[in-house]
Amino acid sequence: MDTRPVRPPPARAGGVASKRTTPVEKLVPQAPPRQTFFMRSLSSLLVGVILVAGVYVFYLKKMPSTDDRTAPTQVISLTGVRSDLLQIARAERTNMALSRCLPLDELISSGGLSLQRTERDGYTYKVNCSGMDFQVVAEHPPAPQRSPIRFPVLVIDSTMKIQELPAN
Repeated sequence: MDTRPVRPPPARAGGVASKRTTPVEKLVPQAPPRQTFFMRSLSSLLVGVILVAGVYVFYLKKMPSTDDRTAPTQVISLTGVRSDLLQIARAERTNMALSRCLPLDELISSGGLSLQRTERDGYTYKVNCSGMDFQVVAEHPPAPQRSPIRFPVLVIDSTMKIQELPAN
């Protein structure tokens, strides 16, 4: 058994509790400045990562494309194909003013076209001549069945307008 003497609680003036309270600083210990700096920088880093992820999801993942049902990465390829079509059509138009419509291989070999190859990213180019008119067609093999992407067939003629042929 404990043999220490029991002390009575300290007497209060007039039996009334004091209105004075303990300051907050004594109740809640302050964190050392080093710890506060670390947590502040960690939370700032976290907010930055969340902002970057949000920008990626909302702007890059949902990037608008010029063609329906094409992936954003396809847009780059289709832009190159359109550029090639315009270049072939310009060369064909210039050649027709001088002589006649030429097939693509002859147009390249004659030096009238600076295109190095007759394909780009799976698209192949073909020139159809009829009299004084021409049509340049860019075709891609069809996508696998149930694939969400599609490969449009693009056509340009002597009007210099690029159009998409309807799907078969």
